[in-house]
Amino acid sequence: MPVRQAIAALAARLGLAAMALALAACGASAGPALSPPTLPAASPVVFVSSATVSPPPSVVSPVAATLAAATQPATQPPTSSASPAPTDTTVAPTETLPAPTSTPQPSATVPPLVRLMAVGDLMLARSVGEKIQMQGPDVVFKGVAATLGQADLRVANLECVITDQGQPQPKSYTFRAPVGAAQTLADTGFNVVSIANNHSMDYGLDGLADMLERLRVVGVNTVGAGADAEAARAPVILTRNSVHVAFLAYVNVPIEGATAFDTRSWAAATEKPGVAWADAQSITQDVTAARTLADVVVVMLHAGSEGSPVVNGVQQTLAHAAVDAGAALVLGSHSHTLQPVEHYKGGLIAYGLGNFVFDGFAAPSNETAIFSATLTPSGVASYSWVPVVVDNGLPRLATSAEAALILPMVQGTN
Repeated sequence: MPVRQAIAALAARLGLAAMALALAACGASAGPALSPPTLPAASPVVFVSSATVSPPPSVVSPVAATLAAATQPATQPPTSSASPAPTDTTVAPTETLPAPTSTPQPSATVPPLVRLMAVGDLMLARSVGEKIQMQGPDVVFKGVAATLGQADLRVANLECVITDQGQPQPKSYTFRAPVGAAQTLADTGFNVVSIANNHSMDYGLDGLADMLERLRVVGVNTVGAGADAEAARAPVILTRNSVHVAFLAYVNVPIEGATAFDTRSWAAATEKPGVAWADAQSITQDVTAARTLADVVVVMLHAGSEGSPVVNGVQQTLAHAAVDAGAALVLGSHSHTLQPVEHYKGGLIAYGLGNFVFDGFAAPSNETAIFSATLTPSGVASYSWVPVVVDNGLPRLATSAEAALILPMVQGTN
């Protein structure tokens, strides 16, 4: 399909999204600001303190939440403020969450703290998709739903296409999840999913456009792909407890050995739909712009070598560029296994969040964790890990013995 026809087809499916995005990029308003959804209050979790890291500089920005709808903009850039040095904590490994010890009392003000929970690859096709169709959308996350429910924001890498449209592309693996998987994400409360990866266009532009619309309808924001490069690189900005958090997403993965498929062929460009391809210059530009609009910038990076717990040079170069430009947090995916955390110039880099929902793997790829961070207007105040095991494709909380094997996999590099 010629480029202009492909863009026209995508724009037709997404309605006025491109127009709204263009207005937002120019500082104009595409319509009335949307209020963020109200989330349930968090329940207490037991933590065990272990290390510290310095906070990054303050950051901010309004943007499109999806290609089909704009997110609420911040009316004014918030004022920077210093905060105590953040701490790295590890959740005490338990099979069940502790019950609340007290009832929260009403307060006139809400402290500017946001609990963010991030997980790795969500592959909702194959046997997982069959479970969704047979047992309903909530079967996927029932083993971890109570834990995820304690977060103010939940994010993940969506490693599939949710659609019944399009044709499979010439590559080793093409993952198409049933359309009911969109409700799975919504019911679990995922606020943002990255689609900057090597599977979001497994079923072409038709599949991508159909998925974006389905996720928009159920209220799940997408980042990292769009009708052109500007749209693909645009951040999603969400506000919780007066903290504005901007999300950006990019992909940079090697060429497939078996098929010679190059994910870079999906890279969005001027008048060309696709994914946000990661290079240091683009990331620097985008993070710098987002810093003027949001308190905290989070970069989701799909890069690295599959099956390797070792961080490669591409990952490190791109992640460092993000932090150098002002990102407080980088969340990595693609390796299908947990990778270490790095404290870099006041920023925090979780290089590999591993698998979270994925069939067909064995240990160590089935040993994973929920990354939990407390965000303030100054950046990451503290973070922790909740050990998880992927059992027959679905996540459940790890036992104490399993957690003892998982936690060393995410120990910091410095």
